[in-house]
Amino acid sequence: MASTVTTSKDSAATPRPGYGRLLRTRGAWTFLLPGFAARQPFAMLTLSIVLLVQHTTGSYGAAGAVAAVTGVSMALFAPYTGRLADRHGQRAVLVPGVLVHAAAGLGLTALALNGAPLWALFAAAVPTGASVPQVGPMVRARWGVRLKGSPLMATAAAFESVTDEFTFVVGPLLATALCTTVDPSAGLVTEAALTLVGGLLFAAQKGTQPPVATSGDGHTRVRHASALRVPGVRVLIVTFLGIGSVFGGMQVSLAAFTESIGEPGLNGVLYGVFAAGNMLAGLVCGAIAWKVAPQRRLIVAYAALALAASALWTADSALLLGALGLLVGMCIAPALITGYTLVESLVPAGARTEAFTWLTGAVALGQAAAVTVAGQFEDRLWDGAGFLVPMGGTLLALATLLALRSRLAGAPRGRTVARGMGHREPVAVD
Repeated sequence: MASTVTTSKDSAATPRPGYGRLLRTRGAWTFLLPGFAARQPFAMLTLSIVLLVQHTTGSYGAAGAVAAVTGVSMALFAPYTGRLADRHGQRAVLVPGVLVHAAAGLGLTALALNGAPLWALFAAAVPTGASVPQVGPMVRARWGVRLKGSPLMATAAAFESVTDEFTFVVGPLLATALCTTVDPSAGLVTEAALTLVGGLLFAAQKGTQPPVATSGDGHTRVRHASALRVPGVRVLIVTFLGIGSVFGGMQVSLAAFTESIGEPGLNGVLYGVFAAGNMLAGLVCGAIAWKVAPQRRLIVAYAALALAASALWTADSALLLGALGLLVGMCIAPALITGYTLVESLVPAGARTEAFTWLTGAVALGQAAAVTVAGQFEDRLWDGAGFLVPMGGTLLALATLLALRSRLAGAPRGRTVARGMGHREPVAVD
């Protein structure tokens, strides 16, 4: 449900340029292809950890807890990574990050296979999560350099959300196939290798990274306060926490459900169906020139998501669960796309990489909490009890969104708001 941010009735009626025109943007493919390769491992990480640790410990609760530590660590460090990228350049942050992540992931794998105690797995999960490369936000920032406030910005927001979801179609399928047919550690090892190769290829595309503004003497200039100071960003963080609860709850609960019916290989298929619904809905949303305000669209989309997620725990067959998962996925994409689009009107250009990483980190944090709680539910209650987590997470986030929806309004008249995701200096106006 992405939409352009307009300032007049005429501009609001302008049809949105399509995906074809977006993909013909000069230089776009130089960062799109390596960017896709670099972000693919993110969709494999949590599920690979869950499957590996559950295999070595026999407990979904332990597996969920280790995955949760990884997610919390990522959520805490991701905004800092985004801020560093805004100030010092993406390459300077990305290269050391992927090296650390690959080493930490392999270390976590070795500890799990050798029966290390749970506290050691927690310790290894911290650097694994903290060093997850924030490629998605970096790609969004690069689009801003290419487009600089063009009407294509809303199409780019939708395209990036679709790309994210496509990785969540491929990633879980790949992780499940590797862990169940090759070796329980194969998923995490492959994730580390893909992160290293894809991240270095993406970092090598220096010509498209956002420029770092400098003062007259060549020193980096800090241009903006933290994106977290924007009230609307804090509201979006809560809504994205709820979305993360859906991802985390689905990952653990689907794994437990398919094992309970004796078909563990269906896990990746069912999660792929869920992600495919997300991707298809994103394609449709990005192709529509919406006339309804994005704030209202976000509320409607989120209400639909909470309603769909509330039905998951009732599924008693793989077929019904697949259908409900498809519906939930179709409701996630509009909320995600609209949330990312709102950043354009809420946050100054020089702080948007950080803003995007706050939202990405919120999804990771919500996912981490959901993985932990859902794992405990699956261990202590009935098979499928973990599906209560997406219901609770989305309902709480929806209540917050409704109560604080006024904070999603853009900057008032009389202030200059940088349009698009470029890195231009805003001009202060009384």
